[in-house]
Order: sequence, then structure tokens, then C-alpha cells
Amino acid sequence: MKNNLVQLQELGLRDYKETWEYQQEIFQEILDTKIRNRREDAQEHTKNTLLIVEHPHVYTLGKSGDLSNLLLSQEQLALKNATFYKINRGGDITYHGPGQIVGYPILDLENFFTDIHKYLRFLEEMVILTLAEYGLKAERSKGETGVWLDVGTPFARKICAMGVRASRWVTMHGFALNVNTNLGYFDHIIPCGIKGKAVTSLNVELGKNEISMVEVKEKLLKHFSTLFEAELETN
Repeated sequence: MKNNLVQLQELGLRDYKETWEYQQEIFQEILDTKIRNRREDAQEHTKNTLLIVEHPHVYTLGKSGDLSNLLLSQEQLALKNATFYKINRGGDITYHGPGQIVGYPILDLENFFTDIHKYLRFLEEMVILTLAEYGLKAERSKGETGVWLDVGTPFARKICAMGVRASRWVTMHGFALNVNTNLGYFDHIIPCGIKGKAVTSLNVELGKNEISMVEVKEKLLKHFSTLFEAELETN
């Protein structure tokens, strides 16, 4: 029997490494349940969790990423009050920081559908539908995961990065939507390893000093629930 209940945890501003380790604990717990079910021919439900968080300034490099896409030395990172981690998601380098909504769905896709391509497209669609509520026409860019504006023009710019890991249909890592993000931190990397592509944020696109993070989160969660046919439960 499938379990479409998703435990929502809003972690506030949380250290990247601490959150990464927490993700891995939840991820491993789901894997252990699946392995136990198969070994013992049991029917224990696997849990689904969605973490919503902001991080202090941090750069993360995916397992297939190129370290040369980080343009800062260790000393310069310290001066920028930023940290750096090489991690086990897909994708290249990206930045996380205050004013950015980061979401980590740790789902057993066997509770929903067993299709990683569809999973990524649903995460993108959730962001596209959210931005549409602010009057922005966001799109996918062929061959490039994430959500973009003005695709196919010289003014193409990325507003949401994505990178996931999956094992036995269990997901971790996720998406990072720039809302009120300090875009200057992206100047110190080649974002996602793609040269010549700009990044943007919701407040820049709308010409406002600050957008309500609470409001954006509410819209994202609404579309997440609809797309995944999930029932969100707050801890």
C-alpha cells in the first residue's frame, strides 16, 4: 500500500553540513525499511519527508562537478564568510545562502511513481507554477536541469537550481529557489558549470527590495501537494 503522507519540516536558517547529515539519516532510515520489507516479506510503510531550509553562505559541488568552477581559494572563502562542500548529488557547483528557499524532498518514489525524469520535471513544474503566480514566465532549458527565464535569448538567466540523488527510488537533495538572494555570491563560481549564463532572483525580477518568503513557501507547497498528490503534515 502506498503512503502519500509527507512530513513537512521547516528548519529555518540551518548549517549546510548539519542539514546534509540530517538528510542522510532520513534517507538511510527509508532504505533500511525497504530492505527489511524485502527480507522479511513485510509491509511496513516507508516515510516521506520534505525539509524546507535556508543556509548560511555555502558552495556545494556535485559528484560529477569540476572544482575549477569554484573561483575562490580557502582564504577567500573565509573572507566571504562562506563554506564549501563536495557532496553526493548530481550536478556541478551551486551557491546557497540567506534569502534562498531550499527544499529537500526525501521521498520513496514507490509511494508516488518510479520515474526520476518525471520527478525532476515535477519539481521544475512546482517552481514554474509558483513563479507564474508572480507574473513571471519561467521555463525549462533543454539539457539543463532547473528553472530559467528568457530561455533561448541572450538574456537567459537561472532562478532555481536543482540537483538530486536517488537510490532504490529514494530521493535526497533537491531545489534552491532564489527569492531575496544576494546574487553577488554567484560571481565567485561558474554556476552549474555553465559559462556565460546569468542568475537572478524573484525580488530582482519584480523590482522589489524583498519578497515574503512565507508567501513563496506557501505557494511552492501548494503546487508540490497537487503535483505529487501528496498530503503534507507539519511536525
